[in-house]
Amino acid sequence: MAKPAITIKDVAREAKVSVATVSRALNGHENVAEPVRQQVLEVARRLRYTPHAAARSLSSRSTQTIGLVLPDLHGEFFSELMRGIDGVARTHRWHLLVSSYHGDQEQQGVALQAMRGRVDGLLVMSPYAADPGFLKDNLPPALPTVLINTPLVDGQYPAFGIDDHAGAMAMTRHLLETGRRRIAFIAGPEANHDARERLRGFEEAMAGSAAAAQGIVLSGGFDEASGYAAGQALLREARLPDAVFAANDMMALGCLYAFNQASVRVPQQVALAGFDDIPLARFVHPSLTTMQVSIADLGGRATSHLLHMIDRDDASGGGGAILVPSLIVRDSTSRRETS
Repeated sequence: MAKPAITIKDVAREAKVSVATVSRALNGHENVAEPVRQQVLEVARRLRYTPHAAARSLSSRSTQTIGLVLPDLHGEFFSELMRGIDGVARTHRWHLLVSSYHGDQEQQGVALQAMRGRVDGLLVMSPYAADPGFLKDNLPPALPTVLINTPLVDGQYPAFGIDDHAGAMAMTRHLLETGRRRIAFIAGPEANHDARERLRGFEEAMAGSAAAAQGIVLSGGFDEASGYAAGQALLREARLPDAVFAANDMMALGCLYAFNQASVRVPQQVALAGFDDIPLARFVHPSLTTMQVSIADLGGRATSHLLHMIDRDDASGGGGAILVPSLIVRDSTSRRETS
């Protein structure tokens, strides 16, 4: 005969505290003395108590779950973003329910609708929000929501993002200051807000240069394959540019591979730069100059803000932050030697 399952009452009895205290200790509430919390956790581990998620949800009207809706899950950017989000969620003993929509607006609406009743708050990244009304119409009402890299400007939802325009201007100026004048830019997807802002920053910096500078824009898709294709396109030209600035590191690495195959030396013949500072950027040869965005910190700060909103039962939000990238100069853009 199977042994009866351990209940929260068994933990409370063994720990000599109330059921409410056990619940607060296990759910990470701050109004529990630390010695009591540790005692409850030790008893729960010893008894191998596992909270029943469905019953807990019914009694507390809380799922202890955050919904996360992203445009994609592939690539180092999303891996780092997820690392930051998961770290904060795990620290507070919250779970994640993750969905991606691959840039398809209709699928985004389906994913958002599917979160209703299953999560206590939402993190949404929608850089393709060409029609902001569609996104707002599909966000569950009265549910605490924080936006990440999403171009909604009405302030209805707290938003965390990156100053892509300033970052792209800083990188372009760096390349100009190292003596490069003919600079190719590998752009991201046209419908992507971050890509548009990075292109705008590049074009403004080039236009504002006191020196005679020429900008070349190639299309890309924020992935290695499109960076490789752009590199091959440049190799077919009669003359190589002085520098290539890719709108993200993944495209820069794809371009670097194309140059390596053709024995084009970086940075001696062509300087190369990216954007995001993914972990791999410092471990390639030559190490990649890039704009450093603390991607994990971006996800962590957005998650902390959302948990604070949930704790206050506040769906109105407010706040947020725009993170300014930092220029990280590595070997791929060493200053051009003058004769």
